[in-house]
Formats: sequence, C-alpha cells, structure tokens
Amino acid sequence: MTIKEVQERVDAWIKEYGVRYFSELTNMAVLTEEIGELARIIARRYGEQSWKASDPRAKDNGKEALQEEMADVLWVLICLANQTGVDLTEALEKSIEKKTNRDKTRHINNPKLQ
Repeated sequence: MTIKEVQERVDAWIKEYGVRYFSELTNMAVLTEEIGELARIIARRYGEQSWKASDPRAKDNGKEALQEEMADVLWVLICLANQTGVDLTEALEKSIEKKTNRDKTRHINNPKLQ
C-alpha cells in the first residue's frame, strides 16, 4: 500500500466502524500513550530493563508486541494527519529533501559514526 492508500483506508475504517475521529487533542494524547507503550517494549527488548515474569509479552522477547505498538503509533499518527488535512506522502517527501540538503555530509563526516 502507498501512504495515500493507507490514509484512505484508515479514513474509511473510521467512517464505517469508528463513528468519527476523536478530537485532535484526544488523538494527540492517545499518540503519546501509544509511544509510551512502544518505549516500554523497546526498553525491555533492547535496553537494560527486564521483563516481569508475569508479562505475557516476554514470551517472544516482545517481538509481537513491538510490531503491535508500532502499528498503533502509525494508526493514530495517520488519524491525526487525516483530520488535520496533512498529506503524509507530500510531508515525508519534503522531510527527506530537507534532511538530505541539511545533512548530506554531516553524518558521513561524523567520526562517531565511522
């Protein structure tokens, strides 16, 4: 799927099953919550924190949970883009161009990355 198709699919789902979009402020809070859940998984999978023995997400070291939380973050971000009129394809293209112009030699010349 293209990003445009994903935005359209999420919009269709909201209209069919979700009744309406939550407010932008509510979706921002939900996005923050989902990012926190993603951070928790990453802290345990890649960081120094350990899984609680009772945590069912520990069974595969959080791989399934990592996918689920990333998808949840993407879902809410797409909702916010849809309801605020942001074309994510266009926005991402502009962001890549900006980063390329700004950083085209910065990272290559960074000795910390060598």
